[in-house]
Amino acid sequence: MSAPPLTVALAKGKVFDGALRRLSEAGYGVPPGLSDSSRRLVVDSLDGRLRLLLVKGGDVPTYVEYGAADAGIVGHDIVAESGRDVLEPLRLGFARCRLVIAAPTERAGQPLHRRMALRVGTKYPRLTRAYFEDRGLSVDIIPLSGSVELGPLAGLADVIVDMVETGATLKENHLAEVDTLLESEAVLIVNRASHTLKADAVGELVAGLSAVVVV
Repeated sequence: MSAPPLTVALAKGKVFDGALRRLSEAGYGVPPGLSDSSRRLVVDSLDGRLRLLLVKGGDVPTYVEYGAADAGIVGHDIVAESGRDVLEPLRLGFARCRLVIAAPTERAGQPLHRRMALRVGTKYPRLTRAYFEDRGLSVDIIPLSGSVELGPLAGLADVIVDMVETGATLKENHLAEVDTLLESEAVLIVNRASHTLKADAVGELVAGLSAVVVV
């Protein structure tokens, strides 16, 4: 009897196409034409070795920690923000970006510790709070889910913490980088129990992806 497929949660969005490409390059039978806009939420690979779950990026670490998925592919930033107890054996070499603090250009040179009652708009409240607490700074974290760059423009926030790739969007909105909190890229994460109980299948996945990572 053949082994059951390894369940892998794939984050919809910016890492999705790259994740499929890496899995295909690693020798897995990825169904052609698969898109993160598909209404299908569970898709088996053509070779029967993988069962793919198509989920929102922020949910991938949860599926993996609780064992609904044996493994997942998602941005390192999302794993770090989630705080979920998962293994992260491999960085995958694509979807590289940075989590940065940005301020209005005319105030970007002012030290953060000199700003009173600093209000910070972000999609990353956990990482943001940890950054400022490590520096002994008390701030008002304003969780946002949309265009974070709008915060300073609308007077809602003094600075923002957000992901950037080239920095072009910041410049277009008259914002400048102040500091970098985190370097991110797509990563493979693994459930702790699956790492032991499905060691052969997990090891095969890690080895296959390792062979196609572009440094």
